[in-house]
Amino acid sequence: MPASRSSSAPGQSNPSLRERVGAMRNLPPFLRQIWQTSPWLASASLGLRIIRALLPVAMLYVGKLIIDSAVLLSQHDAGFPPFGEALSSGLLTPLLTLLALEFGLAIASDLLGRIVSYADSLLSELFTNVTSVRLMEHAASLDLEDFEDPELQDKLDRARRQTMGRMNLMSQLFGQVQDAITVASLAVGLLVYAPWLIVLLALALVPAFIGESHFNAAGYSLNFQWTPERRQLDYLRQVGASVETAKEVKIFNLHRFLIDRYRLLADRFFHANRALARKRAFWGTLLAALGTLGYYTAYAYIAWRTVRGDFSIGDLTFLAGSFLRLRQLLEGLLIGFSQVASQALYLDDLFSFFQITPEIHTRPDAIPVPRPIRQGFVFDNVGFRYPDAETWAVRHLDFQLHAGEVLALVGENGAGKTTLVKLLARLYDPDEGRILLDGRDLRDYDLDDLRANMGVIFQDFVRYNLTAGENIGVGQVDALDDAQRIRDAARRGMAEEVIQALPGGYQQVIGRRFKQGVDLSGGQWQKIAIARAYMRQAQVMILDEPTAALDARAEYEVFQRFRELSEQRTAVLISHRFSSVRMADRILVLADGRIEASGSHAQLMAEGGRYAELFELQAAGYR
Repeated sequence: MPASRSSSAPGQSNPSLRERVGAMRNLPPFLRQIWQTSPWLASASLGLRIIRALLPVAMLYVGKLIIDSAVLLSQHDAGFPPFGEALSSGLLTPLLTLLALEFGLAIASDLLGRIVSYADSLLSELFTNVTSVRLMEHAASLDLEDFEDPELQDKLDRARRQTMGRMNLMSQLFGQVQDAITVASLAVGLLVYAPWLIVLLALALVPAFIGESHFNAAGYSLNFQWTPERRQLDYLRQVGASVETAKEVKIFNLHRFLIDRYRLLADRFFHANRALARKRAFWGTLLAALGTLGYYTAYAYIAWRTVRGDFSIGDLTFLAGSFLRLRQLLEGLLIGFSQVASQALYLDDLFSFFQITPEIHTRPDAIPVPRPIRQGFVFDNVGFRYPDAETWAVRHLDFQLHAGEVLALVGENGAGKTTLVKLLARLYDPDEGRILLDGRDLRDYDLDDLRANMGVIFQDFVRYNLTAGENIGVGQVDALDDAQRIRDAARRGMAEEVIQALPGGYQQVIGRRFKQGVDLSGGQWQKIAIARAYMRQAQVMILDEPTAALDARAEYEVFQRFRELSEQRTAVLISHRFSSVRMADRILVLADGRIEASGSHAQLMAEGGRYAELFELQAAGYR
């Protein structure tokens, strides 16, 4: 397995300071993505925050002027006149002007805050949509092997969660810029009056910052380590409350077993979270007390200087308010920096997923698939082993699939039939040997073109909760609006009668997920899936156990239709019902990943080997 697949993001153990600082490298690409999502909204959010950052110091200073003005008026030599007289004489004009100015600043601050929240909410929604689309596009480019690796499934699960949960990081980063500007403006005032108060404040807040940084990293580590268990919790929720599993859950009384298993995992995760939360609350309270001590030390100093006459009452109010606000902002900046570093670790989960590169891809000099295929496929000493598996799934496969031939694959479960089909469709590449198409290595052909020339239906086909027409049309998605082609495919796959019986016909949503949906039987779903394969009109048709849910008569009809429609097409079919594979031109018998025998039905029966034995065992069940 390549290193890019097996490597994991930092955080499997408690992240070190170096890892946390190193994770900050994720912020520039994250901010670039935000900017690319909507430059206008990003500019508006950041620009308005910068303006709003200057309002707190302005409001505090205006407040100081209001108090100084009120104190001055209270010391009027002739006694303060009645309100009307004071208003008409202009005595109250400076005070009222300052009050109006502070009122205007308060309204402006609130308005800017609401506009910023509005811009952030729009940008968040757009970013989530754009990132989700990118996630799906990248997932579509990955190999089937990636989706079958539990470790990479964990990485995909973490990446999927981050598409929904990282936009608060943008608001936090922009908020950090706003708070930094406010801190700078407030610090200027304090530097004028008492510079050493800034040093006192910083020293008081450092312990709280260190504690918050430690617990943020511990929280990330906990979430990282519990990813497999969280996936199990999601799975248990799905199994315990799903229409697909409801019948068996009821019949086998599985609900209590599933609930107990869920509670066990959920309780373990809860207790782990609770232990961390308790430590965080205790140490957070203790360390925050140091910041509070620093504030009241400064407050006492300012009050003493005011009593001495060094500061006015307005100065006292301005300095006390500035120091309190500065303490809150600095604490927020330090803690926010720690949280940003922690969330940057989470971004590793997202970006590391995007760094996974597929092994199966189109070469730069790829060629199109021949039209028509003239010679067919050749398996030349092909071997394949699943990642981390000790045994080979298939090995030493040497055979030819001639153009226009119908080839059947038979064998017991685990013989390698489906693996062979996946290799043919290039869902995997061989670990040994090569597969040729018309004399050229399969890897020489354009991957999209190769798959476009294959119509494949697996036993575990997808039941899309879409309309009946769309369920068939997705077999050739660029022809999804071609109603006639969909109807022809339905007729070929014997799904026409199924669809005609639906209340909405081809426009009827099928499946139980949505309220208006109509569910189908297993056999009806299978006919829809077979029609989907015919929708493609591909040169190569592959049917992997396509009739498992059909009765014997329906299966016979499907294979007869398949035989009629597969003329001048290369076809591969897998079935456990030997009576159905008799119509194939040639039958391959697989055992333990190797070809044990090859020939027509008559030839294999005459040989008296495994095929004949299994055929007789199956035939005896019908006698």
